Amino acid sequence: MQIDLRSDTVTRPTPAMMDAIINAKVGDDVYKEDPSVNALEAYVAQLFGKASALYFPTGSMANQAAIKLHTQPGEQLICDKWGHVYNYEGGGVSFNSGVSCKLVDGNRGKITANLVESAINPPDFYHSPKTSLVCVENTTNKGGGACYEIEELKLIYDVCQKHGLGFHLDGARIANALVAKKQDPKEFGKLFGTISICLSKGLGAPMGTVLVGNEALMQNAMRVRKVLGGGMRQVGFMAAAGLFALQNHFERLEDDHEKATELVKMLDQQKFVEKVEKQETNIVIFYLNEEVNAQKFMHNLNELGIRISDMGEGKMRLVTHLDYTDEMHDFVLNNFKKAYPTF
Repeated sequence: MQIDLRSDTVTRPTPAMMDAIINAKVGDDVYKEDPSVNALEAYVAQLFGKASALYFPTGSMANQAAIKLHTQPGEQLICDKWGHVYNYEGGGVSFNSGVSCKLVDGNRGKITANLVESAINPPDFYHSPKTSLVCVENTTNKGGGACYEIEELKLIYDVCQKHGLGFHLDGARIANALVAKKQDPKEFGKLFGTISICLSKGLGAPMGTVLVGNEALMQNAMRVRKVLGGGMRQVGFMAAAGLFALQNHFERLEDDHEKATELVKMLDQQKFVEKVEKQETNIVIFYLNEEVNAQKFMHNLNELGIRISDMGEGKMRLVTHLDYTDEMHDFVLNNFKKAYPTF
């Protein structure tokens, strides 16, 4: 048995999703003539109560487009030091938009209104970049699936309004946050100028991210997507998979969260584990005891048929997902201790 817990991106389409893909009605999306893409975009725009939506091939491209829509070259955005737009998008902030990042030291990848306000450069001080955008990530990747409370986001929104800043949500796993916190997506729509939602993580589609936003911002989204190379043709086959995922895989994310909670309890009992981070959704972060050889630990896990992510310096990550079955889960719970039996 091979069990892949490296990420929730490793899922494959279910038979029902494959039916949706095969039977999708398609057209040329560059001409906006793909009915499946149009249906997906309309669905996500309505979900968040936003004026417009656009389908992108990847989450990174959607985030990069949003940053471009909010900023001008030479300006600066504020994000957490663990933010995906800073750490995992290939330096695209500077390459694509000519923008720098002001990093703040938040908690598990989450920032506060006070941190944002203290990071804003004085607008009349021309020696420093003009602050123009705040980016938050929900759930946080490096922060172990941590979720924002809506009240804190409202406070950050107030700071953005006060200082005339854009507000973008990297919602790669926003579906997990909405389910875990029982939040209303339209509440997020009221706060953010732009929101990206990834369909290829916990929701289980093969690819794709949708960017939603205010009408004024999204008027140039097609142009920016074209510049970034994101124009696609008969992509309705994949859009149909994304729409199926939104309509059928949203509430089942609770199953992933419950399995992650059970993994935390199991890890807490292992002597080779030094610490397990607080878990809220489908990501589990834990740290090996300093006496444990990480390479040997990973080798032993692979021998057991279990794959996880080594984030360096003894920090490990497991992510539950659609393809992680009850049988696999029982095997992990009962056999994980064999990864370092001599400790």
